[in-house]
Amino acid sequence: MVREVAESCVDTMLMEMVAMYSGRFYANKPELAARRIEAIGYQVGHQLSERYTMERPRFSDHLEAIKFICKDFWSEVFKKQIDNLKTNHRGTFVLQDNKFRWLSRVSIDPSSSEKETEDPSTPGESKAAQAVSMYLYFPCGIIRGVLSNLGIPCAVSADISSLPTCSFVIRVKA
Repeated sequence: MVREVAESCVDTMLMEMVAMYSGRFYANKPELAARRIEAIGYQVGHQLSERYTMERPRFSDHLEAIKFICKDFWSEVFKKQIDNLKTNHRGTFVLQDNKFRWLSRVSIDPSSSEKETEDPSTPGESKAAQAVSMYLYFPCGIIRGVLSNLGIPCAVSADISSLPTCSFVIRVKA
């Protein structure tokens, strides 16, 4: 029996989680909010990897595990495969999703971004981009949780250069 959760429920949960942690619990400490959201994603990824790898043999190397995330895991969670996988063969992998579901309804007004970057309190990144990046800590945590459960310690970050395209950078720890 396949158990699924409606996409709208996951979208609402993610929006509420980001709103609560970044707007209420840690309103003055965005780094703590980001850490907490990523930790929740880590737990989710850890548990999902248990479910999706239960019937599989252990992966023999990092690339095999990353390919599992790109094809099988991403298909289960987002109903599509990762669009592009790049690696430097030295422990860094870039997973690119050209239409990342959780960012498909997000937009940033370019004119407001230009005005905001003139504000010295937000050097290098607009407030709108910072708000969008809060939504990416959860999937980064999911990816880190999956890989950690597969025995691959790593750091995961996300890059959003043009919405809804999103790149996840995985750096495997030696």
